[in-house]
Amino acid sequence: MRHRTLGRTGVQVGALSLGAMNFGRIGQTDQGVVTALVDSALEAGVNVVDTADHYSAGDSEVMVGKAIAGRRDDVVLATKAGLPMRDGGHHQGGSRRWLFTAVEDSLRRLGVDHIDLYQVHRWDPATDDEETLSALTDLRNAGKIRYFGTSTYPAYRIVQAQWAAREHHLGRYATEQPGYSVLQRGVESHVLPVTEQYGLGVLVWSPLAGGWLSGAVRRGREVATNRSTFMPGRFDLSAPANRAKLDAVERLVGVAAEAGLTLIQLALGFVTAHPAVTSAIIGPRTPEHLRSQLAAADTVLTPDVLDAIDGIVAPGVDLAPDEKHDTPPALLDPALRRR
Repeated sequence: MRHRTLGRTGVQVGALSLGAMNFGRIGQTDQGVVTALVDSALEAGVNVVDTADHYSAGDSEVMVGKAIAGRRDDVVLATKAGLPMRDGGHHQGGSRRWLFTAVEDSLRRLGVDHIDLYQVHRWDPATDDEETLSALTDLRNAGKIRYFGTSTYPAYRIVQAQWAAREHHLGRYATEQPGYSVLQRGVESHVLPVTEQYGLGVLVWSPLAGGWLSGAVRRGREVATNRSTFMPGRFDLSAPANRAKLDAVERLVGVAAEAGLTLIQLALGFVTAHPAVTSAIIGPRTPEHLRSQLAAADTVLTPDVLDAIDGIVAPGVDLAPDEKHDTPPALLDPALRRR
């Protein structure tokens, strides 16, 4: 597997990373399956395992910890904090109070003494950048974490956080984790140029667009992806955005076939072709899923194939804008844009 440097950290990571969102109740995977997935991924050259405290209410971290036991040094271990862990506002966000608690909880669940990459799962509008960066810098200095990054931050917040780190002489975010796929290309117009400017490592999530680019969603067939059961709106073909996605998928299948590739290879090869992207996070639920995704580890798309993709979904375009997670709060809440 090709390896790349994660931003300016000097850490080498594989072009594909193993995402653990499906570990536990979300993906209905037990410990045996999780351990088998981690075994196979590491054997294939994957060295990043990415999880979060929020995934299956902490069970994903527990499963990851058990799966990597005895080979901790072989893994670049990444997790996240910030999304709600309990009811009430005291168990979420980017405050020093919560991050100090959350990191200890994650270390305990993972069964390790440090986390390689600790990421703020979403921007917290209620917390100042200096507060969050100061806490993360202190956690790094204490040896609890090695590097820290963000996930799904709007471009202007990435810039603001970089400024705050310099202004207050604090550690800076080393990575960003945005959603990115052939069907959701909006980050090309704002987030990825900023990450390149600041030398951030980029680990992209949902490169298969939540199953749309896995081959499980085709015209005239019953949807065969786990996400349709707990996110049915994302697959409701009465929605114009989903019809647009289905039209694009059918055309992309043809491009892949002409290039001698599977749709998965096309999709993963597309995101890893972008010079700003360090690694694509895959999220298999089964060994079969993992094998089909690892087959794309060394896929390199030719310029004519990339041009054909551009002709189907234009650069910088999100086919489903409502599915984005980095929209500024004022665009979602009318009260924030009115005096």
